[in-house]
Amino acid sequence: MRYDKVKTARINSILFYMLIVLSIIFLVPIALVLINSFKSRLFISSQPFAMPKGEMFVGFTNYLTGLTSSGFFLAFLRSAFITLFSVGLILVCTSMTSWFIARVRNRFTKGLYYLFAFSMIVPFQMVMYTMTYIVNRLNFDNIFGINFVYLGFGAGLSVFMFTGFIKSVPVDIEEAAEIDGCSPLQTFFLVVFPVLKPTTITVAILNAMWIWNDYLLPYLVLGTDDKTVPVAIQIAMQGAYGATDYGGFMAMLMLAIIPIIVFYLLAQRYIISGVISGAVKG
Repeated sequence: MRYDKVKTARINSILFYMLIVLSIIFLVPIALVLINSFKSRLFISSQPFAMPKGEMFVGFTNYLTGLTSSGFFLAFLRSAFITLFSVGLILVCTSMTSWFIARVRNRFTKGLYYLFAFSMIVPFQMVMYTMTYIVNRLNFDNIFGINFVYLGFGAGLSVFMFTGFIKSVPVDIEEAAEIDGCSPLQTFFLVVFPVLKPTTITVAILNAMWIWNDYLLPYLVLGTDDKTVPVAIQIAMQGAYGATDYGGFMAMLMLAIIPIIVFYLLAQRYIISGVISGAVKG
């Protein structure tokens, strides 16, 4: 018994140090972006790991340059609108679809569920050219239409997680609501949807992080007219003949990273519980 306790303690100690090492590996790139955002562009290439001091240090000049040349504020508002609207659309539509799949069990819903699950393994690169053509034909190439495109690509994982959790929700509470006179929509939004809070938060976090940081889809759908934050940063900091203002580039990357890091830190405790709820229950 004592040997087992010592062995367990050693394993926990090893795992603890492994997690510390992994945390450092993930934090080092962010630290490098922060450090280099205060350097002159000449020293970023020659001394990327050095601390900004002396003639290297340019203060907030890179931030001011990036903000004035990239249209960052408009891009920020555009990205915020697309992220919020797309995430809201994904949550409402996929949760209702998952409820239908979990409660109406027949060949159609079973096939529908497998289609959503299959969509998770289809690489975006396989469908992006066809998707671009269809989006242009449907006139979805704007900040409103792209939300429905995100709904399509985000539905697979969201339906998979919601369905797993809904199967664990007792049907009795829904039947009680129907006896009390609730319509199907009232039953879902007043009884079922509040119970889905752990998975709802997890789905919202995962999709928000993906949509906010996404570069390729907005670039293909919106082009350079309605730029989101990643597209605006890439275009504005790329100079003539391939020259890049790395100082402004690092500063704008830091401003783009901060909101999603804050959002993640505030909601991270819900991620594991939500994933476990959606994957294990039912």
